[in-house]
Amino acid sequence: MPKFLIWTAALAALIALPHGLSFSQQEILVFLTINVLLVASYRLLTLTGEWSLGHVVIMGVGAYSSALLTKKLGVYVPVSMLLGGVIAALIAVLLSFPLFRMKGFYFLIGSFAAGEIIRLLWKRFRDPFGGAKGIKGIDPMPDFSAGFYQFDFFEPASYYYFAGAVVAVCLWILWRIEKSPVGLTFHAVHWQDKLAQASGVNVRAYRTLAFAIASGFAGISGALLAHYVGTINPNAFDIDLMVYVLTWAIVGGTATFYGPILGCVVLTVINEIVLRELGLEQMRPLIYGAIMILSILFLPNGLESIVQKFTQRRAAGGAPERRPAE
Repeated sequence: MPKFLIWTAALAALIALPHGLSFSQQEILVFLTINVLLVASYRLLTLTGEWSLGHVVIMGVGAYSSALLTKKLGVYVPVSMLLGGVIAALIAVLLSFPLFRMKGFYFLIGSFAAGEIIRLLWKRFRDPFGGAKGIKGIDPMPDFSAGFYQFDFFEPASYYYFAGAVVAVCLWILWRIEKSPVGLTFHAVHWQDKLAQASGVNVRAYRTLAFAIASGFAGISGALLAHYVGTINPNAFDIDLMVYVLTWAIVGGTATFYGPILGCVVLTVINEIVLRELGLEQMRPLIYGAIMILSILFLPNGLESIVQKFTQRRAAGGAPERRPAE
């Protein structure tokens, strides 16, 4: 089947999807869409070989920034979402000065410590962050009519279409960055950092650039979340959510662009449909941990390796048979 028809069918299915779901399932779909952007942005950071434990806190920076811009300064919500991403990227640049003096395990621990400091600041200062209770009554997206459809953003289906459009644009930008010379340099910094440095590449600058870009898109995902749920607090961006992001990335695989997204979708379906139906929601951390361990032991390259084997087999089966020259 031509790729154009496949993409058209996939787009039609995504547009029709919320109309076959209940209200609560539509809400899960909104959160899944936002989480797809979060985990895709996290993968961009891993291209340089660094894994952070503060990525969800950076997501929170975008959420808090966008919420405060609308509540305190009356900034139009879509503009505040973009500014939330910009502020998250700027915070990442500031954090990069101490963090990128470290590598590997030390960077991992340092990013966790930096994230906890930011979360403690949110808890400590009631003005303007609202303290431990956070910020309530965040302005929602203003409703509007597109002629053929009335967007009421209190309805999850409408917000799903809005978030889906924003996430699709962000994913396209992330994909284009990865395929650009800048993205190839990120790979070089990861796998051949000494050789890249010897070739004149400023390794630290490229690590900072990847950190800032990934944080900017994580900030936009946080802003999308804040203006949908209407309330945020420091506990919404704690280490529990970070463990889920790590699990999505590891189970899905990080060698391809779609790997972490696949992990996020599959584990969310397992979590929200299978575990909820079986009444095992309280055991979710235990089951997530077991899935991560089993994935590392028996599927070290993640779910994306299954897709790659399937597509390679189809390509081999569809290739024309070569005949020896007569």
